[in-house]
Amino acid sequence: MTSDDTQLIHDWNRPEDVPGPLSGPIQLNDETLRDGLQSPSVRTPSMEQKLRALHLMAELGIHTADIGLPGAGPHVVESVRRLAREIVDQKLPIAANCAARTLERDIDPIIEVAQETGLEIECCCFLGSSPIRQFAENWQIDKLLELTERAISYAVAHGLSVMYVTEDTTRAAPEDLRRLYTVAVEAGARRVCVADTVGHATPEGATNVVAFVREVVGDEIGIDWHGHRDRAFSIANSIAAARAGASRLHATALGIGERVGNTPMDLLLVNLSLMGWIERDLTALPEYCELFAEATGVRCPDNYPVIGRDAFRTGTGVHAAAIIKAHKKGDDWLADRIYSGVPAGLIGRHQEIEIGPMSGQSNVVFWLESRGAEATPELVEEIFGRAKASKRVLEEDEIAAICARRGVVL
Repeated sequence: MTSDDTQLIHDWNRPEDVPGPLSGPIQLNDETLRDGLQSPSVRTPSMEQKLRALHLMAELGIHTADIGLPGAGPHVVESVRRLAREIVDQKLPIAANCAARTLERDIDPIIEVAQETGLEIECCCFLGSSPIRQFAENWQIDKLLELTERAISYAVAHGLSVMYVTEDTTRAAPEDLRRLYTVAVEAGARRVCVADTVGHATPEGATNVVAFVREVVGDEIGIDWHGHRDRAFSIANSIAAARAGASRLHATALGIGERVGNTPMDLLLVNLSLMGWIERDLTALPEYCELFAEATGVRCPDNYPVIGRDAFRTGTGVHAAAIIKAHKKGDDWLADRIYSGVPAGLIGRHQEIEIGPMSGQSNVVFWLESRGAEATPELVEEIFGRAKASKRVLEEDEIAAICARRGVVL
């Protein structure tokens, strides 16, 4: 038996009767530069940071980036124009779309930027659809149908591809959705977006609403899923939506966005990769997340999955011992999975063994030897004693100071 033999890990996540994506290959739409920046806690990235982010999105194989809502004002129009030019000038392998209300004045700047830059920009026309929104706004369904038909026809007549977005789809009435989507498709929309605007859906709800929309629009119209994480179902909902027929999933870096945010793009990429639904080189993922954390001022918690500082660290003796035994077999594949559901190598990281109050002496020996230092009994005992007396994992400089007193240079 070899270490990469499937017999070493029985994957209960993949029983034969669980289907993959219904619509074939999954596409991804990055909403960080639009919906992500609507978070009340973020600051707006500089243009230099936005441009670097666009390159990283392309490097990660993200298909489409929402580059802004130009209807919000001239400053957004200029940002959209610069990002569009970057895609064209640098020949980036990523498509672009822009959000717009179902109003001609929101659509006009998208038309202008597309014509100026020569970039095809998908127009994402959005409109509230749920009864609660209609009641609060004093909207009538006939007015919504009129706005839908007029806006989409206008965008299509001016050469834009259109995705029609029904806000709050997951709380909308079936017959309202049927009428809205039918009018949208007849007016020329090539995609529709099911939006879980307030994070209401469960995986069952995502499945039900996407399957319903698929029945309404047919197989020739693409379906997007746009999920928020108010109930922490965002990743599960995205997977359920894909299984039900959504072919493009929306997400943002670190899940930033309105209220508690959107589906996290980083975790969506990792999960789809581990499920075998996509094939990607994800080694740029830490830089992508670090860039947005710095650019927006959103701190990535130490225990954040996959990307957080602690994702591949352990100071626990029994866990470390298993990893060390795998290393002693000379087997990186085994060491990267023995105590990790996500292999660190997937994103260009490695398993880290720390020294703390829950550690064994093997932690100390491995820590020293991995840094080229001789693990003498006296040195191991002193570091081990310090760790057991501590209330936390020892910092690198603390251990280095002990080593230096004994004449050991790391």
